[in-house]
Amino acid sequence: MTRNCTAFLGMTRIARGSPDQLVAALRGRQDGLLVFDDADGRAVDLDWRGVPALAQEEAPRRRGRPRLGVTAREVTLLPRQWDWLSRQPGGASQALRRLVDEARKADGGRTARRTAQERAYRVMSALGGDLPGFEEASRLLFADKLEELAAALAPWPADLRDHVLELVQPRAED
Repeated sequence: MTRNCTAFLGMTRIARGSPDQLVAALRGRQDGLLVFDDADGRAVDLDWRGVPALAQEEAPRRRGRPRLGVTAREVTLLPRQWDWLSRQPGGASQALRRLVDEARKADGGRTARRTAQERAYRVMSALGGDLPGFEEASRLLFADKLEELAAALAPWPADLRDHVLELVQPRAED
């Protein structure tokens, strides 16, 4: 999946797209440019050398089930937890997937809201940390008072305000 990013020059949003698209569109305009990943709000360093992104390179084939999107990672559990998992139908991996899916359903959207708040805060603090009303806007953001947040951001530059209000909306992938 290609990540989308947004580029700002000062507090003006000047481009949006994949990192490679931004490099092509903004070459020669690097001074003062800040680029943020739209998924998590973190600042992104673009590769201005024109080298293809790693995501586009052909990755070596690995063991496992690539068509299912399965990723192997280490999990640390206590012996009694491993014992319980080994007794579950389908084995440990299937039991863990089932437990994670149940926890996601029971979450009630809390994790998605928190992820959206953190994403918006990163961009808001990087670009608007010195603007009037930043502290109040931060409190409203984390209090999940989005209508009041929009009102507090009203005097801010339009591109920054609009982008923060976009980022604070939970997404399906959150």
